[in-house]
Order: sequence, then structure tokens, then C-alpha cells
Amino acid sequence: MFIDVFKKLSLSGLLFLILTLSGSSLFAQEDTISTDGIEFSESVPVADTSVQAVKPSAQKGQSAANVSTDAPPKAEDQTLWAIFIAGFAGGLAALLMPCIFPMLPLTVSFFTKSADNKGSAIGKASLYGLFIIVIYVVLGLLVTVFFGADALNDLSTNGYFNFFFFLLLVVFAASFLGAFEITLPASWVNKMDANSDKGGIAGLFFMAATLALVSFSCTGPIIGTLLVQAATTGALLGPAIGMFGFSLALAIPFALFAMFPKLLSSLPKSGGWLNSVKVVLGFLELALALKFLSNVDLAYHWNWFDREIFLVLWIVIFTLMGFYLLGKLAFSHDSPVQHLSIPRLFLAIVVFSFSLYMVPGLWGAPLKSISAFLPPMSTQDFNLLSNNPGQGSSSSSTNPEGARKYADLFEKPAGLNPFFDYDEAVQYAKKVGKPIMIDFTGHACVNCRKMEADVWTEPNVHKRINEDYVLVQLYVDDKTELPEAEHFVSPEGREIKTIGKKWSYFQASKYKANSQPFYVLLDPATEEILAEPQGANFDANSYLGFLDKALNNYKK
Repeated sequence: MFIDVFKKLSLSGLLFLILTLSGSSLFAQEDTISTDGIEFSESVPVADTSVQAVKPSAQKGQSAANVSTDAPPKAEDQTLWAIFIAGFAGGLAALLMPCIFPMLPLTVSFFTKSADNKGSAIGKASLYGLFIIVIYVVLGLLVTVFFGADALNDLSTNGYFNFFFFLLLVVFAASFLGAFEITLPASWVNKMDANSDKGGIAGLFFMAATLALVSFSCTGPIIGTLLVQAATTGALLGPAIGMFGFSLALAIPFALFAMFPKLLSSLPKSGGWLNSVKVVLGFLELALALKFLSNVDLAYHWNWFDREIFLVLWIVIFTLMGFYLLGKLAFSHDSPVQHLSIPRLFLAIVVFSFSLYMVPGLWGAPLKSISAFLPPMSTQDFNLLSNNPGQGSSSSSTNPEGARKYADLFEKPAGLNPFFDYDEAVQYAKKVGKPIMIDFTGHACVNCRKMEADVWTEPNVHKRINEDYVLVQLYVDDKTELPEAEHFVSPEGREIKTIGKKWSYFQASKYKANSQPFYVLLDPATEEILAEPQGANFDANSYLGFLDKALNNYKK
């Protein structure tokens, strides 16, 4: 029954659903990194403008009753689940590639014909699937071992790596669009194929390895994109978990069809629709690549790839995808579209609707569903909502204390007027008698932008931050060089020369955390923590409760 419905809906329709789910899971990722193995010091020796040590409240003798214990789920756990879901969705999408889908019935038929009985066929197919999982998980582990935890976090903030990832995804997109095929040396494939004839367990392993090599032209861009996304979250096991999800989705069908071989007859026949799946993926790869280019632009303050340019490119890309689905745009390797199927029409409607949804963003509409991917609202050149509190730029905010340090470098979010230097914020907070809200953030932090666009713009949250706190945003990935007098070397031997490294080291050494966003609420007089620090929390009411508890503790 399931296969019949599956066939009628068309696999291209399922692909779009898979990619939609994959995209939503990426929105939920926390930009985080494990701090295992990092040595934390008790002070930050910054010349002239030293960042004062922020001691945990327990060290100051503050009672546990005054500190909120309602901590959200661990960011690391949320990240790994999101990576697994994205990997599993990518594996399902890979099944629809021209390099894998036609091999499915051939491989399963080999097991059923060569086995003595049904149980033997199921056992061989299951072992074959297990070896597929082992091969891809080992690939993910090699990425982790090669880069290490610290390097994985640096990938998400390093301008050179982000630009390299942008170019890499453009190459992947060009491959899927038919410009060329990414293949591995034929000698590798031939050697694996020869070893697969040995039979037994070793033969099954080499069969799985042959599948991985032969299908690389189709799966390579998917795997590469997944590894880039997993690595740039900073999660230590991210690449391995992503590959586990990918390979699990790839392996399940082989065991499933070996158990129920009659279902093979219900599979759709190979045809031009397989290539259409690749092309649609190519458009999506191209759209995703722009996010990495935006990261570089923000970190180095080039100020040319603003929100409008980003949106225009996405609108054009998805509009072209819609015309392709309608058969109005074709590539040289495409089969002619004789008639438009209902699922393909529905997909075109969804894609065109998404393109139209983005159009108001050119004039300042928040576009909350994709805000995590877009450059900050403050980069918008023309914003009709700029005078609306909680939206757009913060041009209406006044600063009675005059110009704030680094204010010319960073954009002000959601109608707020934050500080960008910790010491300056502490002095001002003491003067006005308000608690401090530290926002450890980053240009490349997806969830930071989502928090600013979705949670901070909620009227109650916006009012609480703007009226009752002194907000200081500390960018941990900014590449602006500090004055030479402020350069220093940490006790671990790290040379601190940029604004980003200064605040990154400050966060790690004082709070034993290296994730963004990371919110710390302090009493400026004693620098005691008023509530348990937390990361991204997309529940506006829960986040408001976090702010209110700290405010109540401060008033006590």
C-alpha cells in the first residue's frame, strides 16, 4: 500500500519534503563546541583595557536559591539530533539519485538469487547495509580526528574556510546542474569491485565500498554539504553523527527489500525524473552556498553583500527552479517534459509561493521563517518598518553617553542600542543602576540571528531588554584587529590580536563555554551571575521568564 501511494506521489515530490525537513532541522542547530580538553584561566591579561574577571556566583558565595536552575536542554544534544535528522534526510535524498536508485533492485536481486533461503538473503542484505553505515561513519570520524574539536569551531568563524565552503558548494551545485561529474579514480572502483567477488563477509564489505565509490558522483555533493554543515556547528561528533544518519537512510532499503522482494516490482522505473531530482538539488546547493559568502562579508565588514542582495539572489534562484519544474527551463542532459504531472505542478506552486514570500523582505519584512539564514535586518538599505519598535534598524535609539566603542563596526539589532565592549558596559550599568545582559554572539551564528529576529522582537521581550538591562554584544568571530597595545598572549599560548579572539577567550575562560548565542545576566556592582546562563531559547515566554528571574534577583 505504501509503495503504491509513494509511486503516485512521485519521488521528486518526496525530495522536496525531505529537503524542507532538512532545512528546518538546520535552523534548530546550536552553534556550539565541546570544551573538553580546554584549560581555563582565571584572568584575561588585556593591556590597558583589561576585561575584568566574571566569577560564577557560587565562587562569590551567592546562595543557590537566588540563581535560576531552569536550564534549557543541552545545546550539544540539540545539535547532534538536528545533525542526525539532516543526515537521514540527505540519505533519503541520495536514494533518489541516478547513481543509486537503479542499483537498488539489482543489488537486492543479487542477494535473493545467491542466497540458499530467505533468511540468508536477509542476513546478507543486513550485513551489507551495516558495512555501508560503517564506511560512512568512519568517514565522519576521520573529519573529526583530522580537524579536532577546536578546529571544527574555528571552521564556522574563519573567513577563509567560509569562502572555501562557498566555492565548494557552488562546484557541487554546478555538478548537479550537469556542468560536469565529480568522480573518483576508476582504478579505485575496479579494485573494490574485484575484491567484492571474494564472497563471504569480506566480499560484502567490498560490495558496500564499491557502492560508495560508484555513487560518489551523485552522493559526493550531498555528503560534502552535510560534512560542511556538521563541521561548522563545532559539535565534536557532528560529522560522525551526520554520516550515521546519512548511511542509515541509505542502508535501510536494502534490508527492507531483501525481506520483502515483491515490493521491488512496485518501485517506479528509472527515467528522466532521476535527473530532475539532481537539478533541483543543484538549485538548493547554490542557494545554501550564499550563506557562507554572507558569513565572510559580515566577519570582515565588507558591507557589500547586504540583506537585499541576498534576497534578490534567492528569489531568482527559486524562481528559476519553479520554471524548471514547469518544464520551461531545460538543460542539455534533461529529458523533454511531455506533460506536467500533478506532483510536479504542486512543487512548482510551492517554489513560486516561496519566491513571492521573500519579495516583501526587500522592503523590510522580517521573514521570520528564514531569518536565521539572512544577513541581519540592520544591513537593509531601505526598510519601511524602521520606525516600528522591535523591527528594522535602531536609528531612533539615542545614546546619552555619546559614541560607544566599536559602534561603527557592528549593526544594532531589533531597535536596540547595545554596547560592544564589556568594560564600557559595566561602567555604564553601574551608573544607571541596571543589570548587564551579555550576548556572546557571532556573525556566522545562525541561531543568534534567529533569536534577534524571532524572540527579541516580541514586544514584552524587547521592552524588558531595552528598558531594564544594559545590553552588551560581544562578537567572538570578528576579524577586526585590536590596537597593538591591547594584544596579549593567553596562559595557554594563544595570541590574541582581534576583537573576536578577545571575546571568544573571555567567554571560554570565564564561563567554560564556547557556544553562541550564550546569554549571561550579571549584577554590574559585584559581577555575580543573576541566573543560570543559557543559549538559544526560541520560546519567547520561557526566555522572558529567564530575564525576569534575573531581574528579580538583582532587585533583591
